[in-house]
Amino acid sequence: MQPLYQRAFAIDEKALGPNHPDLATDLNNLAELYRAQGKYAQAEPLLRRAVAIAEMSLAPGDLLVASCISNLGLVYKNQGKYAAAEPLYQPALAIREKTLGPDHPHVANSLSNLAELYRAQGRYAEAEPLYKRALAIVQKALGPDHPNVAMVLQNYAQLLREAKRGTEVGEMEARAQAIRAAHAKHDPPGKA
Repeated sequence: MQPLYQRAFAIDEKALGPNHPDLATDLNNLAELYRAQGKYAQAEPLLRRAVAIAEMSLAPGDLLVASCISNLGLVYKNQGKYAAAEPLYQPALAIREKTLGPDHPHVANSLSNLAELYRAQGRYAEAEPLYKRALAIVQKALGPDHPNVAMVLQNYAQLLREAKRGTEVGEMEARAQAIRAAHAKHDPPGKA
């Protein structure tokens, strides 16, 4: 898969020039592949370049800018560079809220990213309202049994466990597991 992304980038760079927004998309996609593989050191410079291209060639409120800066924030969070991640997550959230509206699933994703960052730092009081809002958005937008609901429930339950407020943890985890089981039954492994 990586050679295809690299080839697409090389073709686009030659055809479009070094600062075209399509290059930011190509870099973002390749970096996301590396991030998913845990290759953060390879993803980081690609995302820094994608952010630079997107910010230079697009309007400040463009969704590609939000995607690139959010993905760079994820890389920093995964590396434990929390101070570098937070100033990226906040503008990504603001762009998505302004462009897509406050109840869009991508806004919920940004809220969850920021909540996960706060949870990882032990900033539970700041994380909890973000999880609550993200959960409300995904349940309303995607339905109560969507896999994204299960993900937010699981992460929120982890926060409660870490904050020693475990009374709701079992219920949340059971609901998340039930949603995952229902989807696994309908989408067997290997089915694309």
